[in-house]
Amino acid sequence: MQQTCPVALVTGSTSGIGAAIAKKLSQEGFAVVLHSRGSAKAGLSLAAELGNACYIQADLAIDSDRTRLIREAIGFGERLDVLINNAGVSRVIDHGDLLAATPQIWQELYEINTIAPFRLVAEAEFELRQAARRGKPGCVVNISSHAGSRPKGASIPYAASKAALDHITRLLALTLAPEVRVNAIAPGLVDTPLTADWHAAQQLWQERSPMRRAALPQEIAQAAAMLVASDYMTGEILLLDGGLNLT
Repeated sequence: MQQTCPVALVTGSTSGIGAAIAKKLSQEGFAVVLHSRGSAKAGLSLAAELGNACYIQADLAIDSDRTRLIREAIGFGERLDVLINNAGVSRVIDHGDLLAATPQIWQELYEINTIAPFRLVAEAEFELRQAARRGKPGCVVNISSHAGSRPKGASIPYAASKAALDHITRLLALTLAPEVRVNAIAPGLVDTPLTADWHAAQQLWQERSPMRRAALPQEIAQAAAMLVASDYMTGEILLLDGGLNLT
């Protein structure tokens, strides 16, 4: 069914940051396409809660699934205005343990964190460009990490994958302008079930960041909605770490 309202696809959106972004965009008047690799029950439940939404299950490590995800997302509303590349994976490896960062781990993290976002943009390019014909540029927001900008992070492969995503963001912003804007958000620590037992990181943010705490998923969602709404901003990496980078 053709949507009269704009349509946003949010990858990795059944929990945490992705779910918060999906809810925020729904509140802003978007029809939302939810996605995850596994948690179909949660995805279908959230789609029912949001109303003008659907859920698609896809494994972003598989290129045919990436293509299908975009095709089905476009099929939902016969348009696609916004792509939020939120899905990602991480591995905790001490930076000094070089042998533990195996080629398999490098390949796994790059496949999801770097290659998948690029491929989704490539598959969605035509529809995102079409958004400009409706009066508002298409929009891509990549969810990166402060680890892509600083020598930090859960592991060296993870940090490198996010640094690559940052540069892809800038390159795509140049390539797709003016019909499509491309920006990224680089969060620091965010309070989610995944980070609940990251005690050292929690202590670091409480003691050293000017805001004295980790971010809430809803605060990342606010920033994402701002980037979606700003028709002029492109090629920016928005560092959102509570000011930890200042210390």
